[in-house]
Amino acid sequence: MVVRMRHTRAHTGNRRSHHAIKAQVLSVCECGAKRVSHRACPVCGRYKGRVVIDLLGKSQARTAKRTQLKNKRAVQEGTKSEAQK
Repeated sequence: MVVRMRHTRAHTGNRRSHHAIKAQVLSVCECGAKRVSHRACPVCGRYKGRVVIDLLGKSQARTAKRTQLKNKRAVQEGTKSEAQK
């Protein structure tokens, strides 16, 4: 079976010329960190001059959850050791 409408190398290359990966354009946030354009800053959580992500609250919630899980595991290990005795 023969390909009827074969693309030449030039046509294939012209199509693939737009497939190149482009470098991200980074802008500088108010806090001084670099961030991707049209995205909130990962350091301070600001976008267009206002806080859109509460990073302090997020980190506090994360630490609270970790301590809760540690306490839960400690209780479970304590009950396991008592059951083995």
